[in-house]
Amino acid sequence: MIVPIRLNPVAPKAYDIVIDSLPKLDFDTKVAIVTNPTVAALHLERVMASIEAPQIEVVEVPDGEEYKNMDTLLSILDSLFEKRFDRKSLLIALGGGVIGDMTGFAASIYQRGIDFIQIPTTLLSQVDASVGGKTGVNNRFGKNLIGSFYQPKAVYIDPDFLKTLPEREYAAGIAEIVKMAVMFDAEFFDFLEESDLKSPDNVERMIARSVSLKAEVVNMDEKEAGIRAVLNYGHTFGHVVENETSYSRYLHGEAVAIGMVMANMLAVELGLLSEEEAERVRRLLERNSLPTRYRIEDGEEFYEHFFLDKKSMNGKIKFILPGGSIGSHRIVEDLPKDVVMKVLDKMAGA
Repeated sequence: MIVPIRLNPVAPKAYDIVIDSLPKLDFDTKVAIVTNPTVAALHLERVMASIEAPQIEVVEVPDGEEYKNMDTLLSILDSLFEKRFDRKSLLIALGGGVIGDMTGFAASIYQRGIDFIQIPTTLLSQVDASVGGKTGVNNRFGKNLIGSFYQPKAVYIDPDFLKTLPEREYAAGIAEIVKMAVMFDAEFFDFLEESDLKSPDNVERMIARSVSLKAEVVNMDEKEAGIRAVLNYGHTFGHVVENETSYSRYLHGEAVAIGMVMANMLAVELGLLSEEEAERVRRLLERNSLPTRYRIEDGEEFYEHFFLDKKSMNGKIKFILPGGSIGSHRIVEDLPKDVVMKVLDKMAGA
C-alpha cells in the first residue's frame, strides 16, 4: 500500500509512505544510517543488505528519550562532518520516534539541509512519528521545543519490524492509534474496541488507517496552523507528565495515554464528552496495557508547565479535546484556570 503526501501547491513537496516489505534501495551518494544499539542489533544487517550506495556509514546514538537532546544531535552532526558528508548526501533514520526526530532535525540543519528517509521500526513511529515532517529534540524546558518542520524524501513502513518489538513498546504505539480514532473516526474506534490488536491482519489495517488519517491532516496543514493541532490530543497533558518524570518513567505513548484520560476529564467537565464515552477510551487503553493514572504532586507547578508547550500562544493554553463524541474534535483556548485545576486536583488523588 502507498499513502501519498502532497504538500504546498505553490512549491510542491511530494513523497510516498510505502507500507510493505522493505524494498531494495539504490542511492548514488553517501548514506548514513542513524540508529541505536538496540535497533542495530536486531535490524541493521537486514537494512544494510537492502541498500546499494557508494559509501554507507552507521551512526549509533544512545537508546532512550532522555538522550533526545542537543548533545546527541551534535554527535550526529560531528559524525557527518568527520565522514565528509556533503549537501548531496543522505541520512536514513532507522529506529523509533526518537531516532526519526533527531535524524530529521540533523538533516534539516546539516549544511542548510540534506535529504533523509524514514525506516521506522516501532509501532508508534510507524503510525505517527515518521509521518508529517516534525523533527526536534527536548531540553530542560520541555519536549520538542527545538526543531523544525522538515519532510523526508520517503517513508518505508515494514510491519515485519514489529515482530521483535517488546510488548511495552507495542502498547505505546496503540496509544497513538487510539488518539487518531478518538479524534477522527468513530468507526475505527469501534474496530479497535472489538478486535485483537495483535493479530497481524489487524496490525496492517491499524497502520494503514492511522497513516491515511494523518496524511490527510498533514496534506491540509503541514505546519500546524489549524487542523494539524488536533493531532496533539493527549499531548498537552502528556508532555508535562514526561517533563516532570525526566523522560525516563514513561514511554511517549504511555504519557499520551495518561494525557488522553486527563483531556477527557476536562472534556467531561466542559460538557463536551459524556462520562460513558470517556470510560470507553479509558477501558480501551487499559485493555492494551497502557497507564491511565498519574499522581500530580503539585497542581500549580503542573499548570505552569502548560505555558512552555509549543501549542500555547500569547499566554493562552490550547487544549485538544473530543468534540461532543468519539470521532470528533474541538480546540479549546483561554479556559479559566479554575476549570483546568479541577482536573489536576482530581489527578492529585490518583
